[in-house]
Amino acid sequence: MSAAGPILVAKGQSELCLLPAMANRHGLIAGATGTGKTITLQVLAEQFSIRGVPVFLADVKGDLAGLSQPGGQSPKVQERARRLRLDDFAPAACPVTCWDVFGENGHPVRATLSEMGPLLLGRLLQLNDIQAGVLNLVFRIADEHGLLLLDLKDLRAMMQYVGDNAAAFTTRYGNISPASVGAIQRNLLALESQGADKFFAEPALNFDDFLQTDADGRGVVNILAADRLLQSPKIYATFLLWLLSELFERLPEVGDLPQPKLVFFFDEAHLLFADIAPALLEKIEQVVRLIRSKGVGVYFVTQNPRDVPDNVLGQLGNRIQHALRAFTPRDQKAVQAAAQTFRANPKLDTEAALTELGVGEALVSLLDEQGQPGVVERALIVPPRSQIGPITPEQRRQLMARSLVAGVYDTVVDRVSAYERLAAATGRVLGAPATASGEGAGGFLRSLFGGGASSAPGLPTAVPRGRAGRQPDTLIETMAKSTVRTIGSSIGRELVRGVLGSLFGGGRRR
Repeated sequence: MSAAGPILVAKGQSELCLLPAMANRHGLIAGATGTGKTITLQVLAEQFSIRGVPVFLADVKGDLAGLSQPGGQSPKVQERARRLRLDDFAPAACPVTCWDVFGENGHPVRATLSEMGPLLLGRLLQLNDIQAGVLNLVFRIADEHGLLLLDLKDLRAMMQYVGDNAAAFTTRYGNISPASVGAIQRNLLALESQGADKFFAEPALNFDDFLQTDADGRGVVNILAADRLLQSPKIYATFLLWLLSELFERLPEVGDLPQPKLVFFFDEAHLLFADIAPALLEKIEQVVRLIRSKGVGVYFVTQNPRDVPDNVLGQLGNRIQHALRAFTPRDQKAVQAAAQTFRANPKLDTEAALTELGVGEALVSLLDEQGQPGVVERALIVPPRSQIGPITPEQRRQLMARSLVAGVYDTVVDRVSAYERLAAATGRVLGAPATASGEGAGGFLRSLFGGGASSAPGLPTAVPRGRAGRQPDTLIETMAKSTVRTIGSSIGRELVRGVLGSLFGGGRRR
């Protein structure tokens, strides 16, 4: 198979091919459980890799790591290849990098609280509107006084100090409810018990590591071990949304390319849109609409197209729809709605076909050279050339040992941030109750900034540390990775946040 031509996805009455130039117009892979969505995802991932396009995907069932091993030997795969007359079909593996938020089945993935921002963090903590407002105020106070919020102990220390001195902050920032502070602190402890303390740390993920190719020019398939992460659905969905929004913010505008710079598969997409706030949904729609110009294709994988809001669904030009079940009146309406989203084929009863499709069979509509959806066709998905199913622990260890990022993220860095600076300024152990003779907010600011808000003489400074195996960061790089910009005016320091990390819904501050 050519590594430069169209991507053969399925065969029906004709060959159905995804054009690489249209791959960043996004797509949808849908269908009931057990109908073949995962295999379709695997086929697309390996074909993008062959063409030099890096891929990111979450492995929610633990079986996509098989992409790293040659396959194609099972009788079912061989029979499908013969049936579709794939004369050049041969086993092949992809270059794979394994990632894991918990650092067990892949290289650790970390971020700082400052990068995540209060909007997404509030969703992780399942805060109500009042509590989310208090969290925004705490981030704002930390921003304006140059206090880095890197890990959970930083935020807990900041929450405690603001709560202890709420009255002194109220005039400038508004009411800070002690009950809300307490609720946030409790939710932070619950989040930590789910492993968030391993995620919110440094060294933070360098997104360039998602854009790697190997020595043969094949795109690296980045596989996030998500079986354990999926046990907390809201954390899983928010984490993937954060990854997508950071890619959007960090990548430059490139316009229309011959093929994407990266393809991002969002599996279990219904979790992203469950109980979502309107403001956050609006931001997601914005990211999906605009990230195409950054050269990123986004493919949502879910059971039913109705899981995806209409404003997002309308932007997904490439559709692969596996079978749907129609056991109830609600299911029947879902089948009818799904059928109406395709460009009609006068030779095919789309609605009937949706309930008759076999495993590995799908209704397919892909964009043509002009970006118009093709007429829907019923077709068989081509088989993958890599291994179907999980890999052994030993194979995973070998993958990690020879990975391009081996050793880069292994050691946690704990540099000076809000926790250390607050402890130095208050002169007491954080976590202990404030004493009657303790400093108020005004005293704290005077001790922290020497009477003003422009400097912090005598306090420990954040010493930049390079990642293992890399050159130490320059001052500018350190400031950027910490997402802090010194503005040098009366408003002090403010964080540089992305489209989903901003305090009040704005874009990145310039």
